[in-house]
Amino acid sequence: MAVKPRTTLIRLDLRGVKCPLNWAHAKVRLEQMERGETLELGLDDPRGARDIPGAAEAEGYAIVESRADGPLFHLKIEK
Repeated sequence: MAVKPRTTLIRLDLRGVKCPLNWAHAKVRLEQMERGETLELGLDDPRGARDIPGAAEAEGYAIVESRADGPLFHLKIEK
């Protein structure tokens, strides 16, 4: 049985950054990453939490998690 390589997880805290700047920051970071790595975003802007998944998928990235934790939103995007 083959063992799946461990995925690198990179965290980016975007609390206080409003849409569309939060997506701009995330996109710059994604462009610096290697294929297969995952970017975890922490944000407090509901508009960004709603809009970033669609923008990421339009760019060819995969949303692997999207959840709300009280006033915070967590998104995981795989390159």
